[in-house]
Amino acid sequence: MYAVPLTAPDAAESAELCPLEPWQAEEFLAHMDRARANTDPWIPWASRSTDLDSARATLQGYADRQAADTGRIFGIRLDGVLVGGVMFVHFDTRMGTCEIGCWLEPAGEGRGLVTAAARHLLDYALVERGLHRAEWWNSSTNLRSRAVAQRLGMTQEATLREYYPHNGIRHDKEIWAVLAPEWKTSR
Repeated sequence: MYAVPLTAPDAAESAELCPLEPWQAEEFLAHMDRARANTDPWIPWASRSTDLDSARATLQGYADRQAADTGRIFGIRLDGVLVGGVMFVHFDTRMGTCEIGCWLEPAGEGRGLVTAAARHLLDYALVERGLHRAEWWNSSTNLRSRAVAQRLGMTQEATLREYYPHNGIRHDKEIWAVLAPEWKTSR
């Protein structure tokens, strides 16, 4: 339907940001099978999207949130292949806040794709939609995710100690944020 370029037209690889919708569940499932080991510790729906019905349910949940203007999911394609994505985990126009999340399979790592995609989401939320605050939550052990927040110019505001359990271990969660005036100045 539409795609936003994430790489320059003359780049060796072509990357783009595009919507992910329930009708793409088969492709999403194949991607999750490649991404699950990288994604499962950080994104709860990774371990729940294990067959066609559950993959479709994940995408349908985001489609429902999109219809309610409370969330949305986008894919990152590298040379036409789904290799990851970004999403509005929550999007609250009344409060003027949102949270952005991301994931990648190994084939998409190290190319700046998440940072480029997250910039588009921040522009949409903080400039186009007029939200005041965008957050980025990551596990303190997810150094790649922390690096994206830093590249986006976000400020670390908190660490929630032993915030969530995963595979029998409690993990700390970091909260990063950027305010609309900060984002507009940095652009």
